[in-house]
Amino acid sequence: ENGTVKKIISQMTQNLLMALSARSQYQEIREKFRQPVTDKGTILKTKPQSTQKDILSVCCDPLILAQQLTYIELERVSNIYPEDLMQIVSHMDSLDNHKCRGDVTKTYNLEAYDNWFNCLSMLVATEICRVVKKKQRTRMVEFFIDVARECFNIGNFNSMMAII
Repeated sequence: ENGTVKKIISQMTQNLLMALSARSQYQEIREKFRQPVTDKGTILKTKPQSTQKDILSVCCDPLILAQQLTYIELERVSNIYPEDLMQIVSHMDSLDNHKCRGDVTKTYNLEAYDNWFNCLSMLVATEICRVVKKKQRTRMVEFFIDVARECFNIGNFNSMMAII
């Protein structure tokens, strides 16, 4: 009995260390990508208009784009842990009681998920506004409506709301 308890504790400790290691690696990768870009506008301005591709030239099937968005969503959601949610809840409780808590840690995974929503919304708006002609713009809006519909059919409501 004592040997099985030790074995179970050893397995739990090993699983915990692996989960913490994976989480810290994910955090390091996120920090590398968080470095600010000095001027995003110059990137678009320096490229000739003919080499800039719109989303339809990259992926013209709404179902495929919706599936890819769902893969990204699932990857982001898989990195949100219960303690992230508990951290937010405990922080909200402290705000309700008007207490100042200095030990609140950042919930990077929730922040990344929120940033993903905002980036997807900006991508959709940018892709629609980049198109000059009315017919092409209408086609772009219809395409994103179809992508949102496919996201709804898949069950990816977060991407659907970001597109809308």
